[in-house]
Amino acid sequence: MAPHTPQRSQWPGGAVPLLVNRPRPAIGRRRLLHGAAAAAAVWGFRGPAFAQVADAARPAIAGAATAFLAALSADGRRRAVFAFDDKERVNWHYVPRHREGLALKDMPAAARAAAHELMKASLSAAGYGKAVNVIRLEGVLRQLETFGALMRDPENYLVSVFGTPGLGAPWGWRLEGHHLLLNFTLVPGKPIAVTPAFLGANPAEVRSGSLAGLRTLAREQDLGRALAQGMDEAQRQRMVIAAQSLGDIVSGPGRGERLTSPAGVPAAELGASQRERLVRLVEEYARNMRAEVADAELKRIHEAGLERLHFAWAGALEPGHAHYYRIHGPTVLIEFDNTQNDANHIHSVWRDPRRDFGTDLLQSHYERGHHPRHG
Repeated sequence: MAPHTPQRSQWPGGAVPLLVNRPRPAIGRRRLLHGAAAAAAVWGFRGPAFAQVADAARPAIAGAATAFLAALSADGRRRAVFAFDDKERVNWHYVPRHREGLALKDMPAAARAAAHELMKASLSAAGYGKAVNVIRLEGVLRQLETFGALMRDPENYLVSVFGTPGLGAPWGWRLEGHHLLLNFTLVPGKPIAVTPAFLGANPAEVRSGSLAGLRTLAREQDLGRALAQGMDEAQRQRMVIAAQSLGDIVSGPGRGERLTSPAGVPAAELGASQRERLVRLVEEYARNMRAEVADAELKRIHEAGLERLHFAWAGALEPGHAHYYRIHGPTVLIEFDNTQNDANHIHSVWRDPRRDFGTDLLQSHYERGHHPRHG
């Protein structure tokens, strides 16, 4: 089916015009790889492989969060703002449920627009487009489902701010709803933590209606399958961890420690073209974030050893059948599952369980004599 044609649309409620399904922007000189030859060169290169860029992300995200809070009423701020150390900061899930925070539908138009600017300040154009489409799929489900349709609400995505946005003390922000978690923790002097991050798509491919052809997480699915199908027989023996899909991601909420040892085929045993495909797949997830944040994440993966990444697969290799894959290394855990609804329902997560919600960054910050600040 042909890809969905980019179009202008109105945000539910008519407030914010969006350009959805944008073409993927060129990454430019900050890109980790530039084709197969560069992939092979980077693989064996142990020195710095990333351009040093100014940390424009921190003030940009803080400024956007401050503008969002300024656009709220006193009641809106009361619902949206939590102390940084509130237990709500680590409370997440990707299923439809009651959530704390301030929903898009409960914001005035200016605050809703500011919430989108906060998303744009934190994500790349590609990542923002995916997040918007995840939300739009709630409208598709509302039309498709007989039971539970009333639970599907494209405006029921909630923004929460933890602490006081700025450069002097730890703070964070979150957008959460069905199939979507964007979670950012900003600690002075430390890289921005973006773990865990969850994107889901149901339907994975919209097959009818005005959005027919839309595949929100198409590249995650297609790149993963291409990598798996490109393995030789010996590599497949290592890669396949189960004949059937696992049915969902393993390291869901409260289960960050379920996967402690990498499984599958180690990247050290891959050929140059296979390594390039693996890194392109990792990049697809990392580049959902704004450039400076993505570069920092990719640098950590590189410095920990690209050869230490493992790729695992479960289920069928052919399109249209349930499948699961995992990329696991010292600093990254990516899971992708497409099992439900006849393999047309995706769950995916990016995380480093040791750094979830910036835990290691905060520990280091406080060990250096900084005291917890309550927002």
